[in-house]
Amino acid sequence: MTEKKRSKNFDESKYAWKNDIDYRLYPELYRVGKGEQGVLLCEPYKSEILPYWKFKTPEIAQVGADTIFSLFLNYLQNDEFVGADMARKFLQMGFTRSRRYANYKGGRKYRPHSDETYEKGSGDPIKVKSASIYFAAWKKAEEHPLYKEQKIEWKKKYG
Repeated sequence: MTEKKRSKNFDESKYAWKNDIDYRLYPELYRVGKGEQGVLLCEPYKSEILPYWKFKTPEIAQVGADTIFSLFLNYLQNDEFVGADMARKFLQMGFTRSRRYANYKGGRKYRPHSDETYEKGSGDPIKVKSASIYFAAWKKAEEHPLYKEQKIEWKKKYG
């Protein structure tokens, strides 16, 4: 099933993340979710992290991943779990999007208006290195002891 078909049945009213909430002011409204859910909605964190989310070359990806990981650590140290989780999501998304561009030319898996996929392996091999940089930073964030502790507590308290 294509992403377009999934989004066709999407019910925004039931989606846990909203773009009109300031999650720094109302962090209790944030939900961890799975994977990258809500990453492009949760303000002000999205706007703070997004400018550094780049992966065009391995050098650019390294700067982006390092900067986002630094933001991750700052959020943890400031007891802003929402920001830390958002930074973790951006690191994960750096990996998944880099892989998409590595696998498919232009980062497009599906042909327009079709379930037919483009040829896998037609993408940019440089993005493989970018993906590995983001993958390492993502896993380092997920395994951070303070993050793991805060995530358990957050999920118990808020879901």
